[in-house]
Amino acid sequence: MDPAHLRVLRELRDRGSVAAVAAAQHVSASAVSQQLAALQAHVPVPLTRRRGRALALTPAGEALAAAGTRVDEALVGAREAVGAFLDASDRPVRVSAFHSAALTLFGPLLRELDGSVPLRFTDADVAHRDFPGLTADHDLVIAHRLAHDEPWPADRVVTVPLLEEPLDIALPADHPLARRAELRASDLVDERWVSVHVGFPLAGVLDHLSAHVGSSLDVAHRINEFSVAAEIVRAGAAVAVLPRTTTAPLAVDGLVLRPLADLAMVRHVDALARPDALAYAAVRRVSSALRSVSARATEGSSDPGSV
Repeated sequence: MDPAHLRVLRELRDRGSVAAVAAAQHVSASAVSQQLAALQAHVPVPLTRRRGRALALTPAGEALAAAGTRVDEALVGAREAVGAFLDASDRPVRVSAFHSAALTLFGPLLRELDGSVPLRFTDADVAHRDFPGLTADHDLVIAHRLAHDEPWPADRVVTVPLLEEPLDIALPADHPLARRAELRASDLVDERWVSVHVGFPLAGVLDHLSAHVGSSLDVAHRINEFSVAAEIVRAGAAVAVLPRTTTAPLAVDGLVLRPLADLAMVRHVDALARPDALAYAAVRRVSSALRSVSARATEGSSDPGSV
C-alpha cells in the first residue's frame, strides 16, 4: 500500500468529504477519488460507502485509516532517526485553541518558548465531536470536554492533558447570592441564564444542573464567547457557568465567580495531536511547554469563594 493513499483515506475520515480533502491538498476531486480507488484495489473489503451525496468510511476503512496514522508516525520517526528530519526552528508548529484557552495560554506559551520555536496560532471553538478533525490542519489542538463526555478517540489522536478545570457560577457582584462563599444548585432554579450554543462542550452543564434540581432552567441567551457572556452577567441580565481558570481575568468589574457545593462541575482541557505530528521534536517541545504553562495557570487560580 502507498502511504500517500493511506493518508488520503485518513483525510477523508477527518474532513468528511472528497471535496474538502481535494481543497486541503490543492488537487482536484477526481485526483482524490483516483487515489482512493488505487487503495481500494489492494483491499478485498469496501473501504468507503455512499451516505447520501457524501462518501463515508466503512468500519474497515476506519480501521485502515487508524493503521495509516501509525504508518505516518513510523515514517516520521524513521526520517528523524537518519537525520533527514530537521529539528530546527524553521518548521512552524501550528496550534489551535478555543477562545478562553487561547486567552489564557497563548501569551505564556510565547514567553515560555521565547522564539525558539516558530508558532502559528488559530482560534477555533467547535462542537465536541469536531475537535479531533482539527488535527488535520494543526499540529496541536487545544480542546475541551466535560467529565461525562466521550473521551477523545484513541485510534485517531494522542491526548495530552493540560487542565482539569472547575466550573463556577458567574454572578453580578450586587446579586444577593454573590454574598455567599459557595452556592447550592437549588439556589439557582429561578435564575435566567446565558449559555453556549447547543452541541458545544459546555452546553451540557445546564442540562446536568437541570437534572440535578429536577427543574428546567430558563436559558435566555446563547453566546459562545465568554467575554460577551460576562458583559451580560455584569449587566444583571443573567447568570452563567464559567470555567474558573481560563476565565479568571473576567471575574472583575462587577462580576464574581462562586463554586457549587453540592454538584461537582469540571471540564477537561487537553491538547490533541496526530501521533505522526508528535514525532516531530518541535511539536513535542511545544506540547511540553503547554503542560508547563497550564500547570502555572492552575496554580494561579484561586478559590472564587474566597474573593
